[in-house]
Amino acid sequence: MNKPAGRGLIRAATVLGAAVVLATVFAMPGLATAPDGFTSAVVARGTDQSEGTLVFREGTDVVVARNVFVIGGSSGWHSHPGGAIVTIVQGEVTIYRSVGNHCDVNTYTAGQAFLERPSAIVDAVTSSSGQTIVYATFPSVPVGGSSRIDRANPGTCPGI
Repeated sequence: MNKPAGRGLIRAATVLGAAVVLATVFAMPGLATAPDGFTSAVVARGTDQSEGTLVFREGTDVVVARNVFVIGGSSGWHSHPGGAIVTIVQGEVTIYRSVGNHCDVNTYTAGQAFLERPSAIVDAVTSSSGQTIVYATFPSVPVGGSSRIDRANPGTCPGI
C-alpha cells in the first residue's frame, strides 16, 4: 500500500499544531494577573473523617463560626438546621451523637474534619488538657436565623 506523501505531512502538522496549543494552554497560568488589594488566610484545614455530603440551598445563609472550648467544656445538646462542616484547629473534641436509642461516640483531633447532618442531635465535649478551637461552617441556615438549635438531652448517652 502506497500512502500519499502529503498524508504524513498533514499528520505531522496536526501533531505539531496540537503540541503548540497544549504548550500555550499550560503556559497561560504564568500570564495570570497578581492579586491587587486582596489577601487570603487559611484559618482552618482538616481531613474529612465523614461519609456523605451536605446540601447547600440557594437563598439561605452560610454561617462560619470560631468555637472555643475551655478545659472540660461542652457545647450542650444541639443540632443545626442545615448541618455543619467542622474542622478541629487545636485540641480534641468528642462528639456524642444520639442515634435512635443508642449513642455514637467519635473523637476528633487537630487537623481532622467531620460533618454533622441536619437531623443529628449532638453534644461536643473537649477532653484536651488545654483550650480547643473548632471552626464550623453551617450551610442552609434560614436567612438571618440561628445556625444552632438547642435540644434537650435525649438520654441516649449516659453520663453526658
